[in-house]
Amino acid sequence: MSPIKDFGVTYEAVNRENTFSGGDTVTGTVTFTLTSETKVKSVAVKVKGQADVRWTEGSGDNKKSYTAQRKYFKLKENLVAEHGKGAVLSQGVHCFKFRFKIPEGDMPPSFKGFHGKIVYMLEAKLSRSWRLPSVVQKELNFVSKSFPHPGQVMCPQSGSVNKGQVQMSATINRKVCSPGDTLSVVAKICNSSSKNTKAKFSLQQKIVYRARGSTNVSDQSLYKMVGDTINPKSEETVSCQVKIPANVIHTLHNCEIISVDCYLKVYLDIKFAFDPEVVFPLVIVPPSFATFQPSEAMAPYPAGAVGAPSYSDFPPPAFPVGPYPVPTGPGAYGYPAPVPTQPAHIASGYNYQWPQQAAPYGFSNPAFPPSSVQYQAPTAPPLFPQGEELPTYMSLYPPSNDTVGKTG
Repeated sequence: MSPIKDFGVTYEAVNRENTFSGGDTVTGTVTFTLTSETKVKSVAVKVKGQADVRWTEGSGDNKKSYTAQRKYFKLKENLVAEHGKGAVLSQGVHCFKFRFKIPEGDMPPSFKGFHGKIVYMLEAKLSRSWRLPSVVQKELNFVSKSFPHPGQVMCPQSGSVNKGQVQMSATINRKVCSPGDTLSVVAKICNSSSKNTKAKFSLQQKIVYRARGSTNVSDQSLYKMVGDTINPKSEETVSCQVKIPANVIHTLHNCEIISVDCYLKVYLDIKFAFDPEVVFPLVIVPPSFATFQPSEAMAPYPAGAVGAPSYSDFPPPAFPVGPYPVPTGPGAYGYPAPVPTQPAHIASGYNYQWPQQAAPYGFSNPAFPPSSVQYQAPTAPPLFPQGEELPTYMSLYPPSNDTVGKTG
């Protein structure tokens, strides 16, 4: 029977949504209980992010499989170093703390689809000689800071189509929205034909998987509405309120093998005729990214790009930043500084240990005064007393007796 019990890994949230992005710090604890003194080879924790795509086409001898993978980062830390014969841990509860900083960069958000996924995983592993390792995983909900450029966030979009005797113009009130938001759509239809028609509204989500030069496309309808019948030789204005579903997938354009788009389609249903339509591309973002001003636009900015907005350019959240609850002690994010690594043979039964790493991530106190303090430059004394006439140039620099004309 294995002496290892209650092997687990936990991490601390950095915001109320329990999401992570590039540049965030993942801090957590690996815990387990030993029922007897045990010799272990290593105790390690790692965090990684990667995208995978897989699907098959055809059947029998014509069956083909398509796979693709993209790795974004992988960080690993040995909590009990793997040296020679390993280490001996005493009976009891053991607790090891860790800290990773996710690299900056234009990495895609977490995603799970029928033919692919993008996963950011936290994994802890305890290895022993001649034994299967004990492994536990926790998935991180990763949110990208980059989104396609939609132009003005709150400005309406308009489109029109003219198909012979049927004309339609449509307008939506915004281009960028979040799950739970409501879109307002207005369509004006001029039916000069001899047939009845109906205005239809459809919210679509398109997912494209790519591997080995091939694509697999999934186009799903999230919402549909049918308007009233528009009689021949008449004009009508039809409006619709479209609510973005709570489970809609965010727009995803910064992954080479997976892309996700959302769009609203307004079209006319005409029997035995071509259905004219107007398509409005939408950008679906997390609620925390939808707080921009109406005149602002959101665009992808790779890390280090000239002119890219810094983290301070984004609006401040309405909640305190940092792990919850927010401590008040010294140190970045309220965490204590790392302590020296424990020796190979651990005698105590309950251990709290920080791995040997750089100083905790954080910012030092600003060296400039607060905005309420105005800087005043010292006043220099006047060069000449007030009322005294300034000297002339000739008095300061009298002409020389010798000139070029006399001496050559």
